[in-house]
Parts: sequence; C-alpha cells; structure tokens
Amino acid sequence: MRKTVVMLWLIFSSLHAGTVHIALAANMSEAIKPLVARFEQQHPQSRVEYTIGGSGKLAAQIANGAPFDLFLAANMAYPQRLYQEGHTVTEPVVYAQGALVLLSVTPRDMQEGLKILRSEKIDRIAIANPKTAPYGAAAVEALKHAGLYDALLPKFVYGESISQTLTYTLRAADIGIVAKSALFSPGMQPFKEGINWVDVPKESYTPIAQGMVLLKRAEDNRDAGSFFSYMQSAEAKKILAQYGYRLP
Repeated sequence: MRKTVVMLWLIFSSLHAGTVHIALAANMSEAIKPLVARFEQQHPQSRVEYTIGGSGKLAAQIANGAPFDLFLAANMAYPQRLYQEGHTVTEPVVYAQGALVLLSVTPRDMQEGLKILRSEKIDRIAIANPKTAPYGAAAVEALKHAGLYDALLPKFVYGESISQTLTYTLRAADIGIVAKSALFSPGMQPFKEGINWVDVPKESYTPIAQGMVLLKRAEDNRDAGSFFSYMQSAEAKKILAQYGYRLP
C-alpha cells in the first residue's frame, strides 16, 4: 500500500512540475545549456524549455500573445518596450554584456582586425540584420567607427539573427562579425585566435547590454521567478563569463 501511495505521489508531482518557457536570443544558444542544467539540478521539480530566435521577432511574438514566461533578449531596448507596453511583471534587468568577434573559416592575418575587410580577397561579409538583431546594430556601429561601413555595404550578407549570421559565416561568406559566445560551441574548437578570429575592439561599439524580463504569463509561475533570480546569481554570472560574455 505504501509503495502505491509513493508511486501515485511521484506521478502527481511530475504532472505538476513547473515548466518555464523562455524566449531566448540566438546568441545565448550555447550558454543556456549549462545554465538550464544547473538550475534544474537545484530545482528538480522544474523544467526549462526555450525557443531561440532574433530578439526583434521574439519581442513581436510576445507582444502578440506568444506563450512565454521569460524573455532573455540581446539588448535592453526590446525588453524595455515590452515593459512600457505592459507585457511584463518586472522591469528589464541586465544579465550579461555581449561581445563581437571577426571570424573567418579561412586562415588569415587577423591581427589587422576590421581593416582586413578591405581586402580584395573578401567579397562577402556576414553580419546580422541591424534592424532586428542587436548584434547586427553593434556590428554596424563598429564598422562606422572604423570608417569602413559605406565602402563595405555591397559586400554585406545579412542574417536574420546572430545564429543565422554564424551559419552564413561558416558556409557562405568569406568572413563574418558574430557573437563571441559562438566560439564556445563544440564545433568551433579548431578555430584559433589571431588566425581565424579576433575580438572587435570593445571601444568601437556601445556595450551590448542584454536584458531580461519576467512576462505577464509568469505572474503566478514560481519556477519562472526562480529562474529569473537564478540568472542574476553569482553562479550564473560565472557560467556566462566562461562563454565569452562580459558581466554587467
């Protein structure tokens, strides 16, 4: 009888385990894995699911009623807009600062930095769409700071998200400006600093402050609130730093 009661309790608990649905900026596709793993270890009755996409498109979906509990964006502007429009239960919080790198599958003298983009050997440069992707806006800012933007316009290949931009960089373009966090995925290990990639000077673009908000749908979801708090913890910040993010 006691075993039966225990089994029924376990089944009931699993059916009512809290699920957290996150709208996730594409640059976080690798870092989110250890973050979710650690959170679920500490909250065994919770389950975290996430949908990856461009921050602009995800924000539009949320504004139109998409069923998300949390929004982890690639900038502060989209979370701030959702907050002002009444779609959230918290103000935006900066959870990380993103960084840009110049990446090439073909070995090059990357010590030249952005100046290498003027090379006649480079015909296609992948960047994220600056209208919808915060990393794309930062890339444009860096190129303008270097005085290269106008001359390079004909070479640009635009990705709808920073994730798609990475795909273009690896498969279709000669070089690309991508999120530094992308370098930490398993398939990127062969690429070496100074040969395949180099940091875009951080002084050339406004810090990419990445914001998150707890959404209206999560008002009574304790697990969503717990994950929101976890993302601001020292442990989460340490993991983010390991994936190339700067800390706010």
